[in-house]
Amino acid sequence: MSDHSPAQADNVTMSSGGLYSLATKGAKDVIDKATPQVLEAIDRMNPEPELSEFHMVDMGCADGGTSLQMVEAVIQKVRQAGTETPIRVTYSDQPRNDFNALVGIIHGISDFDTYLNRHNNVFPSCSGASFYLQGVPDLSVDLGFSATAMHWLSRKPCDIANHVHMVGASKSELQVFAEQARTDWETILLCRARELKPGGRLVLVNFCIDPDGQYLGNTGGINMFDTFHSNWSQMLDQKRISQHEYARMTLPQYYNTIEEFSEPLVDTDSRCYRAGLRLEKIQTAVVRCPFAAEFESDNDTKNFADGLIPTIRSWNESTFLGALDPARPTDERNQLIEDYYELYRQQVLDDPSGHGMDYVHAYMTIARV
Repeated sequence: MSDHSPAQADNVTMSSGGLYSLATKGAKDVIDKATPQVLEAIDRMNPEPELSEFHMVDMGCADGGTSLQMVEAVIQKVRQAGTETPIRVTYSDQPRNDFNALVGIIHGISDFDTYLNRHNNVFPSCSGASFYLQGVPDLSVDLGFSATAMHWLSRKPCDIANHVHMVGASKSELQVFAEQARTDWETILLCRARELKPGGRLVLVNFCIDPDGQYLGNTGGINMFDTFHSNWSQMLDQKRISQHEYARMTLPQYYNTIEEFSEPLVDTDSRCYRAGLRLEKIQTAVVRCPFAAEFESDNDTKNFADGLIPTIRSWNESTFLGALDPARPTDERNQLIEDYYELYRQQVLDDPSGHGMDYVHAYMTIARV
């Protein structure tokens, strides 16, 4: 069952060429909802008018399009204290991220309106390190931000035998994923503790399982992850994919609870607490799937399916494609992927009720003392 190769985490990347931000309206809605909490964190920091620099980091940024307005709000907030304060914005993501698209979006290419059009003395740059590594020098960051990213594990700890996600894993499999997630969360936090200046803040917005048992795509309608599992199982039963390929479909993700997020930040004996990190605020919130909300208004089933499936595809296609046997011809693998998403699309067209991808997040503010 288990496959402990670190390469199992390599088949994870968001859609490239700016398609991620264009497809994932909901991810931007989540960041927009977090923006008041980000500005509140800056208020708590009480930046001085004569700051030599204000440095923020956007971790797990993908192509950067979903956070453009949030970054501009930060610029405007900091400039209330010091009109000429230089502002450095460091974007970071995994090595396979489309940094070309990121740079293009920051510069306003295509359908994106960038803060660089309106603000001087702002210096965006890219870090080649993911959030599992320290990406900038010690004590150099005023504000760290991440949204909808840190549920991706550093490695897939095992294959899940009869599902594609930890939400459907057996107890023993779930324990393996939970331990990997605990280790990864500590790693992420310790890297941030080294980067943050004393008095700096982190605002981290992560997928979670909320106190009502809700999680992404499971808020009362059809369970999205069960649909993933069911559709790949159907292709397995049809012998279109092998059992080995099905097992490799496992997504290297984990959704923490509030208690799991909080533990290393409130336990005085934990390494994170001893490194100076303190939990200031945590709550959960559900952001409605924008495509489902639009469908409720216009009852346009085709528009709903044509919006929902690309946003789902934008973050899991690389994992599913990477799970297919590389000995298969490329055209055959690509066709299997097309057929899989068309199967899902047709299910939505046939009966749209209950489908959707509501976002369920924990919104955290963490201080560095």
